[in-house]
Amino acid sequence: MMKKYKIAVIVGSLRKESYNLKTAKALMELAPESLTIELLDISGLPMFNEDLEGNPPEAWVALRKKIQNADGLLFLTPEYNRSVPGVLKNAIDVGSRPYGENSWNGKPAAIVSVSIGAISGFGANHHLRQSLTFINVPTMAQPEAYIGGAADLFDDNGKLINNSTKDFLKSFIESFEKWVHTIASK
Repeated sequence: MMKKYKIAVIVGSLRKESYNLKTAKALMELAPESLTIELLDISGLPMFNEDLEGNPPEAWVALRKKIQNADGLLFLTPEYNRSVPGVLKNAIDVGSRPYGENSWNGKPAAIVSVSIGAISGFGANHHLRQSLTFINVPTMAQPEAYIGGAADLFDDNGKLINNSTKDFLKSFIESFEKWVHTIASK
């Protein structure tokens, strides 16, 4: 029997009808039973400011605790100006502080970038990998997940209707399960 792993999902889009959020929910439905997945809400996270570290906002403390309690991390990001959205970068900064207490440290992760365009968030995906490398988050290299043309993949209720994308995401989340098991069991 495979161990159960707690996975924290961080979506870098705040939009109510976000394709990244819809993709995260699809991944949650396709996930193997060994993964318990929690979507972390970063929408109200105050901007990181080192001056607040003496008395950190409760939202910072709560986010750090959820990250620390997770066995693995799944990031979904759109691309804004060839990078990640500010809200996602802020969550990374908040979780990596205070200095010497990096909540992300050593957690296995994977990245999915989702876009309506053909480039599928390639720049954001790789920019996020740079930040994760610096905060010591071993990020799954293969399979890579770039989801383009997202506007045509979901029905009016936000359900994934494209079978080839569904098959790919199922394969992706199964690979992620193996990645988490490999890293978290060390």
